[in-house]
Amino acid sequence: MEATKKCPACGYWSNWQQVPTDRCERCGQLLDPQRLRSEQERERLAQEPVSPIMLIEIKPDDKPLIRFLKHIIRGGQLAFGALMAFILWLITLLAG
Repeated sequence: MEATKKCPACGYWSNWQQVPTDRCERCGQLLDPQRLRSEQERERLAQEPVSPIMLIEIKPDDKPLIRFLKHIIRGGQLAFGALMAFILWLITLLAG
C-alpha cells in the first residue's frame, strides 16, 4: 500500500514516503515543509548544551571543601525541583 500526499504548492498528488524531505513529483516543492522545519528545530535544540542553571557544576579540580559545599547546594536544587513537581502534581490532582 502506497501513501500519497497533496502538494501544498501545486495541488498534485505525489507518492509520499512520510519523511520530511519528500518532494512533489511535478513541481519539486516539499510535501511537508512544516514537518521539515520542526525536525530541524528539534535537532538544533537537542544539540544545544544544557543550561548551567539547572544544576551547579562540580569540577574535578575543585578543592574538597568546595566540592562538599557544591554537593550540598546540588542536593538543595534537586529537593526544590522535587518539591515543585509534587506541588504541581497535587494541584493537577485536585483540579480533576
